[in-house]
Amino acid sequence: MRLSPRRSRRALTTGAAAVVLLMLAGCGLLPQPPEPSASGNAADPGTVDPALKSYYAQDVAWKDCEQQFQCAKVEVPMDYAEPDGERIEIAAIRSSAGNGSKGSILLNPGGPGGSGYDTVKDSLAYMTTEELRRNYDIVGFDPRGVKRSAPVKCMSDKEKDEARQVQYDLDTDAGLAEAARDSKELAQECAEKTGEVLGHVDTVSAAKDMDILRAAVGDAKLNYLGFSYGTFLGATYADLFPERVGRLVLDGALDPSLSNAEVTLGQAKAFEAAIHSYAESCLQSSDCPMDGTADAAVGQIRDLIAAVEDNPMTAADGRLVTVGMFVSGLIVPLYNDQNWPALTAALKGAFGGDPTEMLRLSDLGAERQPDGSYTGNSTEAFTAINCLDYPMESGLDAMREEAKALEDASPTLGRYLAYGGTTCENWSYDAVRTPAPVKAEGADPILVVGTTGDPATPYEWAESMAASFESASLLTFDAEGHTAYSRGNKCVQDAVDAYFIDGTMPKDGAVC
Repeated sequence: MRLSPRRSRRALTTGAAAVVLLMLAGCGLLPQPPEPSASGNAADPGTVDPALKSYYAQDVAWKDCEQQFQCAKVEVPMDYAEPDGERIEIAAIRSSAGNGSKGSILLNPGGPGGSGYDTVKDSLAYMTTEELRRNYDIVGFDPRGVKRSAPVKCMSDKEKDEARQVQYDLDTDAGLAEAARDSKELAQECAEKTGEVLGHVDTVSAAKDMDILRAAVGDAKLNYLGFSYGTFLGATYADLFPERVGRLVLDGALDPSLSNAEVTLGQAKAFEAAIHSYAESCLQSSDCPMDGTADAAVGQIRDLIAAVEDNPMTAADGRLVTVGMFVSGLIVPLYNDQNWPALTAALKGAFGGDPTEMLRLSDLGAERQPDGSYTGNSTEAFTAINCLDYPMESGLDAMREEAKALEDASPTLGRYLAYGGTTCENWSYDAVRTPAPVKAEGADPILVVGTTGDPATPYEWAESMAASFESASLLTFDAEGHTAYSRGNKCVQDAVDAYFIDGTMPKDGAVC
């Protein structure tokens, strides 16, 4: 998940978190899946809702794609309340474990808005171990509303660039009113360009899609690896289909019981702590552009952010770097302490008057390429899904109160995380979900993984998610950064792999 700082005119914001997409390379080749079982298990359409039987029984054609993978389009109902109505397609891609495959693992990288298709295509070797890939086919998919699967559409690339370069003065009633007017205009544009599916990209619907995907690969139970928001999606699946839960790993938990305001406040606190941890580390280096104590160094970063807010900077390519772009660029490398040197370089340039490196980091988080094109729709999908998943605080007094709480929790970032309710207040579709704990009663044991210094999904969320399940173990990674399994720690990877491959659950409370 990535923070969604308050940004600019016509920018989509919700005040919650979204994924920082990982862009690495991976490859693989997949055979045809096994035929769905006819023995009465969960892959058998005879055991599902008769109204959905045609979806579970569909003949899915997997074809060679992306050089070393196979891809397919899986049909699902746009609206599960009307399964005989319009259909949409979910784009899926898979790598193969070969003849020794134990089945499939569905993978979601986070978001909402992250592309599981791209994660398998580009980052499989980073996100999974060789041992796991030898034992399981890995299936990535774009959830409904994301990129290739009935995508949410709002702005052109040029409009996205323009949106990121204009900012509101949300501390004034006039600025907030202007933001609300533009949010309403943008919401109408999203509805017009996307169509009726915009009202059906919620997480519950996406979890139901996953059960059809499970049947499409011929598995009686769902094996699943979810990161960040992907834990919320996986937990939702477990609550809907507990009897079909196989081996689920939920890494970087987003607690489904939290409101949007609670999510944002928790992240504000966690990112503030991460900035302090970064500052302590930076000061040990001769390249650090700050000096003094860690508190003093963080104060210098705050002063720099304030200066950019008062006087936006110009990058080497001539683009204006507003405070929203600057803050988003600062946030990106905080997700992984291995990327802290990139933040040091960006800050060093910015302190010297050159925001070019900070803009590059901001562009990475926004999925913007050097040629000005945007490779995905993660921002639009993030907003559309969250507006359906979370009732938002939208009254002026409530938003002002929330803004004060955020600034108190994070003097560095809090003011840039506020007023998310302005977007969803004007959204074309009301929220369809009320936050609540998930229990997954009757499900096989679930493995929850939490990182103690996680800035995007604070560790206590992993604790609360694990405690809410009827049967679960919590594996703790004592480290800085977001999520654990893909970070290269052998202890974490061995524990997760043993659970997937041998069914060996680590002892509840184990620490790596």
